Amino acid sequence: MQASHILRKYDPAQWGGTETALQRLMLGLQQNGVSSVVHAPQYDLEEGPDPLRDTGAKILRYRAFVPVLGISPAQREALVSWGGNLFSFELFWQLLASGSDVIHSHALNRLAGISLMAARTRGLPHVVTLHGGALDIPDEVHAKLTAPLKGGFEWGKILGALVRSRHVLKNTDAVFTCNPREAALLQQKYPRQRIIVQPHSVPASQYATDCRAAALKAYPQIAGRDLIIKVARLDPAKNLPWLVRQMPAIKRRHPRAMLVLVGAGTTRSVVEELHHEIARLGLGNDVLLTGGLASGSAELIGLIQSARLFVLCSSAEPFGIVILEAWAAGTPVLSSRVSGPASLIEHGRTGLLYDLDQPAEFHSGIDTLMINNKLHRHLSTEALEHVRAEYDVASVAGRVARVYEELIDLKRRKSSGSFFHRQQKQFTAGLS
Repeated sequence: MQASHILRKYDPAQWGGTETALQRLMLGLQQNGVSSVVHAPQYDLEEGPDPLRDTGAKILRYRAFVPVLGISPAQREALVSWGGNLFSFELFWQLLASGSDVIHSHALNRLAGISLMAARTRGLPHVVTLHGGALDIPDEVHAKLTAPLKGGFEWGKILGALVRSRHVLKNTDAVFTCNPREAALLQQKYPRQRIIVQPHSVPASQYATDCRAAALKAYPQIAGRDLIIKVARLDPAKNLPWLVRQMPAIKRRHPRAMLVLVGAGTTRSVVEELHHEIARLGLGNDVLLTGGLASGSAELIGLIQSARLFVLCSSAEPFGIVILEAWAAGTPVLSSRVSGPASLIEHGRTGLLYDLDQPAEFHSGIDTLMINNKLHRHLSTEALEHVRAEYDVASVAGRVARVYEELIDLKRRKSSGSFFHRQQKQFTAGLS
């Protein structure tokens, strides 16, 4: 079996949660007999490592564009990197020419409409995975997604109507979401649709290998520090400037604390605000910005293993694949109580949760994990057992492969029962 996976953006230098989830899905699918082809927009590619290709997948690039007039180059860049509703004429023909048995879109809107149209034309099953959410999106995040459109004319709505992009979730064959709340909202809106809660995964054994020496070699400034680590692309929903602003209070109580932010700078305004806040608060020696690190690299795993705690402060997080990584590395998690982490973490057993509008609750969690060694060990042990049992790569991907098989079989049975097929069988029988 072969699956075509559709991405709205893929730049290995701007690696994030969607890319990590897809990489692990494809590795697990491979172990279940499914090969993969990735369809992603063209971009100014520099020679370098390509983690998706390293899984054995074929990478096909298609020409795409942002159908908005009257916006600045900076706005256009923000749309492409963060929330742009792209369109591609080439993707449709590329999918028609592919030899895949199922089309799996990891993007919504117009690209999903194009891929669904191609699947219907070829008589193939089509599925969608929601990585960023469709209905369970806070107003604040929605405002940031649409901000780059201000002052522009989005003529792409005509193209969206052409490919029926607003009807994708109703008409696709199945919808995967990693978020139970999102699943409930979708099922309520589309009661006849097949909605599947499908978690992301982690190669647990890889994160159990001690890589702390590699992290110390790459970042000697972490020696002797109590690390608070956050792994995320530098974009608005991750709420990173808020986290930096908490550091002076943390430092007063825990002088050896250092904040480590791992992630590519995908949104220029966020990167600029981070640097401004670090300078304003005099935190040059207390906040380490590593930039993007390759998923599963020894440096990344070693940093997580070296940390006293792993923190999430996102205002929106549909799942939180980094939580699985922290658990597998044996590092306790303190997370904002947003939909994904709240469904993953059992407070007091596999991690701690806090409300973003209650900073005192956040600081209490920091103090607890810095000081309470007994609870620290308990959270680490419980989370490690949980991630190994529920979220390892092969078993999670196996469930997706079984859905593919069911949908392919259903399409074939429907095709064999069609009027045209029955007439063809009768005609052949008459000839014999």
